[in-house]
Amino acid sequence: MKQYIKTHFLLLALVAAAVLVSLTAIARRWQSEAGNRSYDVVLDYNELELLAEQSDQDIAWWLEQFRDMGITRVGLTEESLSTLMENSPLAVTATVMDTVIQDSDWAENYPAAFISELERRGYDRFDVLVHVVGREAAGFVVDAVERRFHSEDVTLFDQGDEAFLLLDGTVNDTLYGGNTRYFTTLDKGFVERSEIKSSKLMYVSLGLMPEKVEVIQSLGMEIIPRTLCYNGRNDTHYAQAVVEGYEKYGILPSYIIAGGEAVIGYDDDGSFALDYIQGNDITIGLIETNVQRENIMQSGVEDIARATGYNTVRVFSLWDYIQYRYAYYGYTGAEEIENTLYRAIVERNIRIIYFKPIKQTDNHYAYITDIDVYRDMFDSLNQRLAAHGITQGRASVLDDIQVSAPVLLAVGLGAGLCGVLLPAVCLPMKRKWTLLLAGAAVVCVTGAWFVMPNTFRLVASFASAVVFACLAAAFFLKAAKQTGEALPADAKIRSILPRAALILLVAVLISLAGAMMTAAPLSSTSFMLELGIFRGVKLAQLLPLAFFCLLYVSYYGLFEKERRSNTLQLRDIGAAMRWTIPVWAMLLAAAVALVGYYYLARTGHETDVKVSTLEIVLRNDLENLLLARPRTKEFLVAFPSIMLAVYCAVRRLPFWTALFGLAGTIGLTSICNTFMHIRTPLYLGFVRTGYSVVLGLVLGAVLIGCFELLYRLFCAARKKYEETEQ
Repeated sequence: MKQYIKTHFLLLALVAAAVLVSLTAIARRWQSEAGNRSYDVVLDYNELELLAEQSDQDIAWWLEQFRDMGITRVGLTEESLSTLMENSPLAVTATVMDTVIQDSDWAENYPAAFISELERRGYDRFDVLVHVVGREAAGFVVDAVERRFHSEDVTLFDQGDEAFLLLDGTVNDTLYGGNTRYFTTLDKGFVERSEIKSSKLMYVSLGLMPEKVEVIQSLGMEIIPRTLCYNGRNDTHYAQAVVEGYEKYGILPSYIIAGGEAVIGYDDDGSFALDYIQGNDITIGLIETNVQRENIMQSGVEDIARATGYNTVRVFSLWDYIQYRYAYYGYTGAEEIENTLYRAIVERNIRIIYFKPIKQTDNHYAYITDIDVYRDMFDSLNQRLAAHGITQGRASVLDDIQVSAPVLLAVGLGAGLCGVLLPAVCLPMKRKWTLLLAGAAVVCVTGAWFVMPNTFRLVASFASAVVFACLAAAFFLKAAKQTGEALPADAKIRSILPRAALILLVAVLISLAGAMMTAAPLSSTSFMLELGIFRGVKLAQLLPLAFFCLLYVSYYGLFEKERRSNTLQLRDIGAAMRWTIPVWAMLLAAAVALVGYYYLARTGHETDVKVSTLEIVLRNDLENLLLARPRTKEFLVAFPSIMLAVYCAVRRLPFWTALFGLAGTIGLTSICNTFMHIRTPLYLGFVRTGYSVVLGLVLGAVLIGCFELLYRLFCAARKKYEETEQ
């Protein structure tokens, strides 16, 4: 080890310098995250209204209860033809013309003057026919349509207390049902048809319902209007009508949480929405997807986020599958929903919770109507968040920070030079060849930085995660072998434990340096908001494992108890080719492959491989007990395994050294992986890793004691067997 450091001191010093430069980006990000300490809750009015219907209290009472909890903002969706038909006292009917004209005498049901105007202007099956009865309903719908649609797109016949309208639709507005297949009496496929079911025109926002606005504002609560916009029906004319609707009720929202396909006015250049948002200091929301990765990117949201200097917050919508988690995982109340909200705020930079009432687990239409459940949940949530310095109020916004080009170059050069150091740990390379490779790496990295700056930051981050994890694995395996050579095979545990602990700590520090290099290129606001994400986590986990296998053969051959060489030899390749693979090795390889698949497949929320209920409960308990939950694979498996690998190297157990070493490498990649999630605040990664190391050291010491007992029992049994055979 000392000889390696002496030979490559210059390159190691340059890599260390690159790590120090990366810390400048880390420091700026730390400062930005330190000011991001306030979250907000926005209630969903529509679902709260449904909750009120199932309870003994009205919507005003429920809003008042949440207001008393400190929740003062309500998300109110604008009405559309669809909502007016389904959930309003107004008599409104809207039907696509494809359905209407299937009745041959349909025209007889409408005023002759209206039909005459339709025939004059023309119509087709993509249009929408609207019939409104009642003065209030006619006034609301007619006024909204005239303000938000262009005159050439509307045929109107208004009789005061009754109105008929035809909205000119196109094929792009049309919504189809699934293909319907027709069969003959012999069960043979005959024809397949796509049927028109609806139109986007029936979902275009028409304005806020006055009665709902009055209920909210009378309680002193702020309305966060939800306007649904659809491409092709969302120009400046429409946007102006939307804003006029806000101003009619004195609404100046703190946040814009876009609905539908786009922000208002995006059919044109999008400048109207940008001017409105900037001119009124409105924060735009980025709605996280239901798999808790990236954001739902409606047209214009990202453009406005960048143009406003990231006056932007991430929004967590309480998706239906989370609403159903009442009395879940063996809990008696809303604990698991609280855990979900806690993780969103603490771990994923979520600063707005778009809250929908809780539903029963076994009845997805029935709400929990006990107000104490909600009060207890938010009280407990705020107490837990206080430990992180996070309070409830207007959602805080991250500072706009960017990683400078010189820092990116330094990180790229550091990763490249670290990669150059790796061949020398397992191949018989002379120093001059390493230096030549280093020169080539500097030229290639600098060229890539100049030619493709955007891609460069991702490549530099990925390369850092891989090469530093590999370097950490090389260190601990080499140190384990040297410890085995320095101590006798029957060395006392008290001699092994301090060395094993020290090797683990140094390996973790090397990986942590790589984690800083991994995080630095992506430590800009766009990545913290998940407008950009790191893609390559699984590959970054696999490559160090493959490198460890190469390292092991270099240091130990094929499970050789005594091997002087620390480099890969040609004879090793020959030995591997001639190796007669025993059945146990094939079974072990299959088991390792299954474990590896499970390890990779359960990463993230997009996979069908689920974490067990027992592990979920364990994670939740750790979250409640500690500031940050340590990663299970680190403190339960990987870090104790590194200590066990050192122990087995001393005991001359090469097979177990390989097995535990491979498991230990997972932990070293996991450290880098922790900091690849740029949306997670830095302090949380450091605390999480610290907990994992402490718990891993304790568990490693316990497991070494257990393994020592088994080893002695095995040796005693083998000795007795050999004596019996003699």
